[in-house]
Amino acid sequence: MRQTPAFAMMLSSSDFASASWELVVRVDHPNEEEQKDVTLRVSGDLHVGGLMLKLVEQINISQDWSDFALWWEQKHCWLLKTHWTLDKCGVQADAKLLFTPQHKMLRLRLPNVKTVRLRVSFSAVVFKAVSDICKILNIRRSEELSLLKPSGDYFKKKKKKDKSNKEPIIEDILNLEGSPTTSGPPVSPGLYSKTMTPTYDPINGTPASSTMTWFSDSPLTEQNCSILAFSQPPQSPEALANMYQPRSLVDKAKLNAGWLDSSRSLMEQGIQDDEQLLLRFKYYTFFDLNPKYDAVRINQLYEQARWAILLEEIDCTEEEMLIFAALQYHISKLSLSAETQDFTNESEVDEVEAALSNLEVTLEGGKADNALEDITDIPKLADNLKLFRPKKLILKAFKQYWFIFKDTSIAYFKNKELEQGEPVEKLNLRGCEVVPDVNVAGRKFGIKLLIPVADGMNEVYLRCDHENQYAQWMAACILASKGKTMADSSYQPEVLNILSFLRMKNRNSASQVASSLETMDMNPECFVSPRCAKKHKSKQLEARILEAHQNVAQMPLVEAKLRFIQAWQSLPEFGLTYYLVRFKGSKKDDILGVSYNRLIRIDAATGIPITTWRFTNMKQWNVNWEIRQVAIEFDQNVSIAFTCLSADCKIVHEYIGGYIFLSTRSKDQNETLDEDLFHKLTGGQE
Repeated sequence: MRQTPAFAMMLSSSDFASASWELVVRVDHPNEEEQKDVTLRVSGDLHVGGLMLKLVEQINISQDWSDFALWWEQKHCWLLKTHWTLDKCGVQADAKLLFTPQHKMLRLRLPNVKTVRLRVSFSAVVFKAVSDICKILNIRRSEELSLLKPSGDYFKKKKKKDKSNKEPIIEDILNLEGSPTTSGPPVSPGLYSKTMTPTYDPINGTPASSTMTWFSDSPLTEQNCSILAFSQPPQSPEALANMYQPRSLVDKAKLNAGWLDSSRSLMEQGIQDDEQLLLRFKYYTFFDLNPKYDAVRINQLYEQARWAILLEEIDCTEEEMLIFAALQYHISKLSLSAETQDFTNESEVDEVEAALSNLEVTLEGGKADNALEDITDIPKLADNLKLFRPKKLILKAFKQYWFIFKDTSIAYFKNKELEQGEPVEKLNLRGCEVVPDVNVAGRKFGIKLLIPVADGMNEVYLRCDHENQYAQWMAACILASKGKTMADSSYQPEVLNILSFLRMKNRNSASQVASSLETMDMNPECFVSPRCAKKHKSKQLEARILEAHQNVAQMPLVEAKLRFIQAWQSLPEFGLTYYLVRFKGSKKDDILGVSYNRLIRIDAATGIPITTWRFTNMKQWNVNWEIRQVAIEFDQNVSIAFTCLSADCKIVHEYIGGYIFLSTRSKDQNETLDEDLFHKLTGGQE
């Protein structure tokens, strides 16, 4: 007969208690300033939910504890799987646990420099938290936005000798907390509802009267909605001069170091209760902009574009700066005018809505008017253009050739008669950079092409004779760079967009001179960058802005904002996010520009692009977490690897995966997103 081991016979029921141990949990009491420690006797087989139940029973305060969860301070993680045992989680007696609400207050600086204070989940991943924030603020397509933690001196003003200089009025906080006594998740989902989407007047962006009845239960009242959907009064030139302005590509790279990791929670990234972050459009692919539903989104997008121009985060010519200034002045005037609050009759709304639907701003162009358009013969362009190839010690001399543009290539011949023979050269534009080289006043309509080759970029300049020729060839080049032909439905809208932008630049267009009433409130330095303001006398600047304003003076408010966004999108640097990197095998640092469809290696000293790689040619990308190196493989056995110097490599990796994720969106998705796919593409399998 088997004998029972002696040690087993010695165990009494009281001895089983020795398998349990004391665990100290710190409790965040919502109504008390100091945290209190609670000691519990637990065992390793107790599950997390049971621990929280024991904790609440011992605290013995009657309140709603449903939003509370356990935060493990040493491991920097939430214990959200309540069915897991303490043993499975790895929790032992030395664990420092905090019992705290999952939703905490956060101050968010919006693109319009307005700060909102609202309750946000600190336990959900940032991708989900941003989605919830956008629902409260009534911004569709939350996947285009994210949270940015700026460097420590971002919110501080520059040191000035004049101490009486006032701080910019930017800390006027809009409190969207809802009921201040609530400790749980937001009471209201903002304006969202499963059956209805709030609508706006497509002319002036005011919430439609039928929508206003929903505001009663929402922290986003009619007044608050107007603050988000309308442009703020322009900042004073002094306040503008006080704001941080990046001076170089390296400075711009530093701005992008603070993007939060979308796959981790705010708490895991060290964000504190009531901390201030920036809510910004991170990805420059603005999908399905619709004035009927997107008044807040369009306004915040306009504001982000406006500040990018004013603070010179993106470069533009003086001529373009004046167009942006004229549109800002016009939008500012309409936003302040009481007339914009008047509701127009239905027929006018329908007309403007039809016009705006044609103006829909997406980087990929408009909708197809005719489904057969894309499967017919591919059209071609044929015309005389001038060409110039930069070479050392040769003056810039353009020579005329006969050009034929077909598919995604340009071939040129000495003259029209030789077009059946061999061309002088054939340029494949797929994956090239297309840069406008235009001065409307000087009647210069040029196109600069940077064509990728094995050892870098070939530079080619084309010169057109007039606006129409330029618009057709420029649109064809833009589409070809994306791998599209002129048969694509976005070709004609692209031509029209280019023409409308050129006409805004044309300061000679006949129009009535602005009345003295209109010019009374003009402060021209508010509408241009400080550097541009220093070059001109105030009166001279005012006259030039009013001259440019004549071309946009009849535009309704929302259309003017959309035009501003379009003009921003047409700038050569639009949509590029910069990072300072060191490429494998290189002895010097370079700038990496990340765009919605390509990566660009840029010389950090000169700002000149060296090489471009298209996402469409990408086979795979991953991160070596040990050496923090991003490696990417492209077609034709091209591979690159780099370490990121100005930010964590995860940020750059997420940017690339995020853009690829956004390219999978389609209008029949009904705004539902595959969040798992996003994390799969951006996570890097860390």
